Amino acid sequence: MKRLVKIVLYVFLCLIVLAVVVVGALVGYAKLALPDVGEAEDITIERTAERLERGKYLAHSVTLCMDCHAIRDWSKFSGPPTPGTLGQGGDRFDQNAGLPGVFYAKNITPFGIQRYTDGELLRVITAGVTKEGRPMFPLMPYLNYGRMDREDIYAIIAYIRSLKPLESTIPESVADFPMSIIINTIPQKAEFQTKPDTTDQLAYGAYLANASGCVECHTQVNQGRIIKELSFGGGRSFQLPDGTGAVVTSSNITPDNETGIGKWSREEFLARFKQYADSSYVPPTVKPGEFNSIMPWIMYAHMKTSDLSAIYTYLKSVKPISNSVVKFTPPASGATASAE
Repeated sequence: MKRLVKIVLYVFLCLIVLAVVVVGALVGYAKLALPDVGEAEDITIERTAERLERGKYLAHSVTLCMDCHAIRDWSKFSGPPTPGTLGQGGDRFDQNAGLPGVFYAKNITPFGIQRYTDGELLRVITAGVTKEGRPMFPLMPYLNYGRMDREDIYAIIAYIRSLKPLESTIPESVADFPMSIIINTIPQKAEFQTKPDTTDQLAYGAYLANASGCVECHTQVNQGRIIKELSFGGGRSFQLPDGTGAVVTSSNITPDNETGIGKWSREEFLARFKQYADSSYVPPTVKPGEFNSIMPWIMYAHMKTSDLSAIYTYLKSVKPISNSVVKFTPPASGATASAE
């Protein structure tokens, strides 16, 4: 009997050692062999007037590069970018937003990207791998951008190359464990697609919704990655960056009649955005603990009406999800909830 026990213990110890070896090998592979998205392309992107115009439109109103890579003024509704900070980076995204680490938006003015070739910029924007070969957490939705039209990414690169250089020192992003290992497995080679014809409202709307990253904020997440079966169903919560502990939660934008946008007309959807595009609109001041929105309404409001209309067409086609969302949870001091 004692001999049998010894044999069982020996086998058990061997299995533990084997498991440690296998895990160690997998971790070593992830850290040393990944990410594997290929070398950066050897390309030079010409800055034509057409590209600069298209790139500016995308960066300001669709992909919103100028929103995340600026300092947002959270004393105002919707946190509009602070004038003079467009492209300089520095915004912090951390565990308060449900992220597995602390991540910073980089400087994308010529000061911050001067060491990158055009091919390296293409790779980091669409595949999530830096000049040095390091993986990026997909806070910047490079997995989305890798499914855009190559020419649209060229236009964005041409535009950010034309920005006024702004000096800034940005801390390094740090992923929590085990994301610090998993992050190496996330980057993927870009799979560019041709931009659909604007007359195909459904396909073009899907293209724009992907480029705009709607699904990123309007979907619940696990370890910072969206739960695909809950896409567009809302319910992702973010602590407002006002230090009070107030929480804002994204809306359900599926066509569910009771909890989503199923009963919204096209005109209502467009008006919801365009109210912030009026030249007389001034973002109201928001005190700490009061309702605010992380949705960059003021930038999306300047998207072309036809493009917003196409997004509406696409959203009305996605799977309806019944999910009633409490959009604002005030701090313990007791601010009033909002139905905004």
